[in-house]
Amino acid sequence: MGEDNLGSVKQQISKLFEASLKAIVPDESNLEPLVAACTGRFGDYQCNNAMSLWSRIKGKKTEFRGPPSIGQALMKNLPQSEMVESCSVAGPGFVNVVLSTEWIAKSIHQMLTNGIGTWAPKLKVNTAVVDFSSPNIAKEMHVGHLRSTIIGDTLARMLEFSNVEVLRRNHVGDWGTQFGMLIEFLFEEFPNWEDAGGQAIGDLQAFYKASKQRFDADPAFKERAQQAVVRLQGGEEKYRAAWAQICDISRQEFHQVYKRLGVHIEEKGESFYNPYIPGVLEALSNQGLIEESEGARVIFIEGKNIPLIVVKSDGGYNYASTDLAALWYRLNEEKAQWIIYVTDVGQSLHFEMFFSAAKRAGWLPADDNLYPKVSHVGFGLVLGDDGKRFRTRSSEVVRLVDLLDEAKNRSKAVLIERGKAAEWTGEELEQTAEAVGYGAVKYADLKNNRLTNYTFNYDQMLNDKGNTAVYLLYAHARICSIIRKSGKDIEELKKKGSISLDHADERVLGLHLMQFAEIVEEACTNLLPNVLCEYLYNLSENFTRFYSNCQVVGSPEETSRLLLCEATAVVMRKCFHLLGITPVYKI
Repeated sequence: MGEDNLGSVKQQISKLFEASLKAIVPDESNLEPLVAACTGRFGDYQCNNAMSLWSRIKGKKTEFRGPPSIGQALMKNLPQSEMVESCSVAGPGFVNVVLSTEWIAKSIHQMLTNGIGTWAPKLKVNTAVVDFSSPNIAKEMHVGHLRSTIIGDTLARMLEFSNVEVLRRNHVGDWGTQFGMLIEFLFEEFPNWEDAGGQAIGDLQAFYKASKQRFDADPAFKERAQQAVVRLQGGEEKYRAAWAQICDISRQEFHQVYKRLGVHIEEKGESFYNPYIPGVLEALSNQGLIEESEGARVIFIEGKNIPLIVVKSDGGYNYASTDLAALWYRLNEEKAQWIIYVTDVGQSLHFEMFFSAAKRAGWLPADDNLYPKVSHVGFGLVLGDDGKRFRTRSSEVVRLVDLLDEAKNRSKAVLIERGKAAEWTGEELEQTAEAVGYGAVKYADLKNNRLTNYTFNYDQMLNDKGNTAVYLLYAHARICSIIRKSGKDIEELKKKGSISLDHADERVLGLHLMQFAEIVEEACTNLLPNVLCEYLYNLSENFTRFYSNCQVVGSPEETSRLLLCEATAVVMRKCFHLLGITPVYKI
C-alpha cells in the first residue's frame, strides 16, 4: 500500500472532524463524522453532524444552545492541517471546508511522481469473492451473460485496485440433469465417441438442440437419460469421461469470449462444491434448521411463505444446496470476508432466502454492516429497440460473439471512413477497432444504474458525442496528442516542474482529480460501477472547460498545465482500466 496513502480526501477530512467531535462531546460514543463533497460556492466539503448531534444531546447538561453553536465548536476544534484553507458555518450548523489550492496542486504532483496506486481507497475488507458470469456448460454465452460478466469484472477490478485480494469465481452450471441427456445422446449417436474426440460433438449448440429434441420426443430415451445422470453422479468412469469432454469443449468456447473481453476468471463450478453438500446439510440438520415438508427437506425462513428447499422430494440437490455448500467453502476454506454474487434481479428472492438461512445457521452476523458479509448484485434486462428482451430477427437469443463482432466491425467501418486505413498499420486499425467497439459495449452497460433495464443500441453506444466510451476514448487521445505536440519530456517536467491552480477552471479540474479515490470507494462500497462512469464523464467535461479557457502550449504556465493534462490522462486511464476498457492514444 505504501506510506504515501493517507486515504481519500473525504477520509482525511473525516479524520479531522472525528478529532473535533471527540474534543467537543467526549462522552458521546459511536459518532461517525458526516462529511460530504459539496457543489456549493461556500466550500469543497461539508460536515453535517450538528443537527443530529443536537437531537442526541439536548435535554442533557450541555453548553450548546442549538445546532449552530455545535457547528461553531466543531469548526474551532478542528485540528490544524495543511489541506484546509478556511472554514465557515452556514445555516443550522453546517461546517463548510475550503481545501488549500496549494495542497491540491502538491498532492496531484505527488501522485504523478509516486503513481496512482497512492490514490487507492482504503476499504475495511482484505479478501473478497466475486461470483460472476457463470454460464451453463453446453450452452453458448449470450447477451444475458454480458451484464454479469462486465459488471462482475469491473467490481473485481475496483476491489483489486483498493488492495483487496479478490477471488474471481466462475460458478458454471456443469452438474445437472441436462448432462444425462447429452451423454446418452453422445453414446447412442457416436458409439466410438472416445476415438472421435471433439469431432463427435462438433458444434456443441447443434448437439444440445438435437439431444433436447430427442429427450422431449422419445420417452424411452428420456428414461435412459435420467439413468445416465444417476450413473454420472455415482462416479462411473465412462460417464465421467464423456462429461469431462463436453465440459472441455464448452470451456474452450467460454475462454474465447473472456479473452476478447479481457476478463480473467477462475472456474469453480457446481461440480466442485458437490462433494461438500452432504456434510454441510448434515451440520445444518444437527442444528435443527432442516425440516421435512411435503417429502422435501427445507429450511423455513422468517417472514417468507415458502421455505428454502435444500433437498428435493426425489432426493436430488438443487441451487440452494449447491449455494449453501459454496458459501460454507468460501467462508471456511477461502476465508473470504465479503462474498459478492452478480446475477439478474430475477434471482433476488433466492439470494434473500439463502442469505437468511446462512444467518440462521450463525455463519453470518445478523448485522449486515459487520463482516463476513454477503451481497447480491442484481441487474436488469438488456432490451432491444422494441422494448422487449434483446433478440435476433428470428427471435433467437443474441450470441455474445456475434454481438462483439458487430461492435468491432461497426467501429472499424467508422475508422476506415475517417481515412485511418491509409494512416495506420493494419494491426493499429484492428486494435483500435477492438478497443473502441468492445469499450463501447461495456460502457453502455456500466454507465446505467445496474438495477434498471437498458436498451442495446449500436448507433447510440458508438456515437462520438455525449456520454459514450467513444467520446471518452477520443478525449483521452486528444490529451495525449496535446502532450506529444508540446515536444516536452513529461518525465523531466515531473522532476523539475510544479503545478499551480490559479485559474478557476484549473482548480475545478484539480479538485475533481483529487476526488478519484472516494469515488472508487463509493462505487466499491455500494457495488455501483455507474458512479465511476459518471465521474469519468464529468472529468472529461471539466478538462474540456479547462482546455477551452486556459492556453496550454506556449503559455507562461505551460509546464504546470502540461502536468495537469498528464494527471488527467493518468486518472482517465485508471478509470478505463477499472471499467475493463483499453485506452487509445491516437485518433
